[in-house]
Amino acid sequence: MEQIVQLNSQAKLSEHFTLGEMTKSNSHPEVYNIPSHEAIANMKRVCEWLEVLRKRYNERYNACHLEHHPSVMSSVVETSHEISPRAALGRDDKGGALGRDDKEKPIIINSGYRSPQLNKKIGGVAGSNHLTGCAVDIRVLGMEQLIRYATILLDYADESKQDFDELLIERNRYGAIWLHFAVRPFSNRHKVAFIRA
Repeated sequence: MEQIVQLNSQAKLSEHFTLGEMTKSNSHPEVYNIPSHEAIANMKRVCEWLEVLRKRYNERYNACHLEHHPSVMSSVVETSHEISPRAALGRDDKGGALGRDDKEKPIIINSGYRSPQLNKKIGGVAGSNHLTGCAVDIRVLGMEQLIRYATILLDYADESKQDFDELLIERNRYGAIWLHFAVRPFSNRHKVAFIRA
């Protein structure tokens, strides 16, 4: 009988990010998506950057005002194949606001680590940083929030003298946008670009 591998989804990769949220797939929960130890180490590295992003974004913008910004409500659509329409609007499935409280808004991950099977199923590129746990797709409420996230990450790279591999504004054929961010253990390319599917 084949042994079933279980994932400890509550294991913390950093103070605010868990293994479960970095490996979940809303669109294909049936697909085996268990990372290697190396991929988990890579996810921890990415989470260090996400912690800085979360802290600085909350300090600067107190995120709650974006939910009521008129341009956000008119421009937000489902940001990828990994997210529900309610979640794209910052709402849970019961219509309640997402987030821990008004003072500290979470950074919400649409997609993190992907097994080769999951990456193929959702149409990811063959050499994707998601395959090694080095990348995340971050949900945004609109272009304004995306630019603020990108600015914080770019400023942190300059200040800390650390480099990243990719900071991409991605857009699908339906017009949905999200921020793709990747950090490799070495050979980071500092690629900043707008990618349209």
